[in-house]
Amino acid sequence: MKRAAIIFVAIAIAAGAYAFTQFQTPRIADQAEAPLPDDALVFVAEPATLTEQENMGKRGFDAVCAACHGTNAQGKDGVAPPLVHRIYEPSHHGDMAFVLAAKNGVAAHHWPFGNMPAVEGVTDADVLNIVTYVRALQRENGIE
Repeated sequence: MKRAAIIFVAIAIAAGAYAFTQFQTPRIADQAEAPLPDDALVFVAEPATLTEQENMGKRGFDAVCAACHGTNAQGKDGVAPPLVHRIYEPSHHGDMAFVLAAKNGVAAHHWPFGNMPAVEGVTDADVLNIVTYVRALQRENGIE
């Protein structure tokens, strides 16, 4: 019985250490010494060009998301997390997760910012355009 408890504790510690290293807010490696703008949580490199849909998404993001999630989805200290982060990579948070978050809000589960309220006045199509822009930012920053 003691051996099983020791193994369980060891696994729990290892899982906690893994989660800490995987989900802490990273800075982009080649920008590690660059100061972050304003109250941003991470540095986000912008793509040189955006497609038409990505530009539509950027306009939507700037209009309804940037107030909380910061310019270029860099997050805002004390307000909301960066969306250019491996937690939001497509394999962990698919595009429909963003649609549902905007429609229904989200209970806090990865970050200490509190719950995200539903976003009024955006359609599913608006959110999918915004996601297209966020995915372009993620790809530019090595998150795929």
